Amino acid sequence: MRKIAVILIVLIGGVAVFLFFHKSNEKQAAETAEAFYAYEQDGNFSDSWELFHPVMKEKFDKIDYLQDRAHVFMDHFGVTTFTFSVGEATEMEDWAFENNADTIDTVYQVPVTQVFKGKYGNFTLTQNMFVTDVEGEWKVLWNYKK
Repeated sequence: MRKIAVILIVLIGGVAVFLFFHKSNEKQAAETAEAFYAYEQDGNFSDSWELFHPVMKEKFDKIDYLQDRAHVFMDHFGVTTFTFSVGEATEMEDWAFENNADTIDTVYQVPVTQVFKGKYGNFTLTQNMFVTDVEGEWKVLWNYKK
């Protein structure tokens, strides 16, 4: 009887530790979106590009992305930084990032709001980011459907 009690305590303790440290997919997706925009906020476009899904990396050459991303926001809009907020992730199934693209079994839609203050005034961009697990790494996509 005592052995059974010890085994139950160990099992319950193990499950409790697992649940305490295990992050849900939704949480991991939101954290990936947050990391992406934190890199962008710091002007670290190289690390944000690294978080792209492989199909996004095909869409944007790394060097072009680094130059263009900084150029559009910093030069054109006269923005030196921005704030952002990340909403809750929502699971979606059989999603494609553009028309006629292969579907991805499971993605997490994460709403992101960026607030810019620049030479042309303050403006807000709200965009859904999509995050999925690619071989154990969380990667981001944008929606290009027409």
